[in-house]
Amino acid sequence: MDWSIQEIARLAGTTSRTLRHYDDIGLLAPSRIAHNGYRHYDQAALVRLQRILLLRELGLGLPQIAEVLEHTRSEASALETHLAWLRQEQQRMLRQIASVESTITALREGEEMMAENMFDGFDHTRYKEEVEERWGKKAYADSDRWWRGMSDDDRAAWQQRVAELGADWVAAAERGIDPASDEAQDIARRHVEWLTGIPGTPASAPGGDAKAYVIGLGEMYVADPRFGANYATAEGGTAGAEFVRDALRVYAEARL
Repeated sequence: MDWSIQEIARLAGTTSRTLRHYDDIGLLAPSRIAHNGYRHYDQAALVRLQRILLLRELGLGLPQIAEVLEHTRSEASALETHLAWLRQEQQRMLRQIASVESTITALREGEEMMAENMFDGFDHTRYKEEVEERWGKKAYADSDRWWRGMSDDDRAAWQQRVAELGADWVAAAERGIDPASDEAQDIARRHVEWLTGIPGTPASAPGGDAKAYVIGLGEMYVADPRFGANYATAEGGTAGAEFVRDALRVYAEARL
């Protein structure tokens, strides 16, 4: 039994274009190609695709994923490692959910919020290696120092700002407005101002290439499910992240 490229794209929440790219770079070859030229994938290919998507969740780039897959002898053992990581993430997410639910209840009922409980499950250090690899150790050190120096109220305000920004992006994307429209560009402006306020990012560093950084970040929102999930619309997929990417690109090319 096998599945067509369109079926796999739908089931995996990705695109046929992405799957064809994986084939082009030797990361995921189809198990057969039909007489009409369509790619088809068998069970082994599905297992490999599942591992690719899991490794993307861990923040690995495609070259690193290819290297990991090449040196893996047992798919089952490798998936057991992924499963352990997913269970850790599940517990962290459950703690975050409980923390946010507690804050919502306190706000609605006028109760005093317990600062020590508000950030349970929020661990900004889990992206340390990725940030250092992308932008250098100084970038992480500066942002880490900034985050640790904030008061509980400052952190809460910052998270509220992020939540409002994400909600505005999603609402605009769901209404189908033009990424180059005044409304979308105003959200893009707020997004860039938010990035500029985070020490350690190229957007905040004097002489940094803010334009390339903002455009690259927009591309990452589409490519990386961890970040794209922040802009997911009701229809699902990457449409919301693509809208953010396009609006940021228009803003960066015109203003940065």
